[in-house]
Amino acid sequence: MYVWPCAVVLAQYLWFHRRKLPGKRVLEIGAGVSLPGIVAAKCGAEVILSDSEELPQCLENCWQSCRMNNLHGVRVLGLTWGQISPNLLFLPPVDIILASDVFFEPEDFEDVITTVYYLMEKNPCAQFWTTYQVRSGDWSIEALLYKWELKAIHVPLWSFGADKEQLAGSSLPGRHTVEMMIISLARANYS
Repeated sequence: MYVWPCAVVLAQYLWFHRRKLPGKRVLEIGAGVSLPGIVAAKCGAEVILSDSEELPQCLENCWQSCRMNNLHGVRVLGLTWGQISPNLLFLPPVDIILASDVFFEPEDFEDVITTVYYLMEKNPCAQFWTTYQVRSGDWSIEALLYKWELKAIHVPLWSFGADKEQLAGSSLPGRHTVEMMIISLARANYS
């Protein structure tokens, strides 16, 4: 199982804010090996891990990470970005949506954003904490955030100790340019 650099950075953010996590309801989308979700669970959050329903190996990786970390109360669900499914419709309320490196393929960007938007419509106070690797100056989600009435705050890596070349045994940022954002509904401040 491979842990992407973005997952290590997001896990660092969760660890830095670990005192805020007990009792929070957290959903990780595109979880893969689930490092951020595992850290959130270890810090006392109620966690649901999800990855594509179409990728059973990814769901098995989520289960395997839970077993390796003795986390028996963590749920694993198949959620495919951009698709309405019973698992998406019947998700319990969430406070935080996590995702590391889900903005990998530009053709998936809007599917990710529409899924996040749907979740935020159901949970207007929820935040989407995401890390991503800058792969091209031409790839951006800014227009999609505007289209879906979402706003983003960029979180500097130095503000949570993730600007080092070595982080949790991983070479970061090294040749990787990792960014972090917290996304919420644009109208969240108006109510």
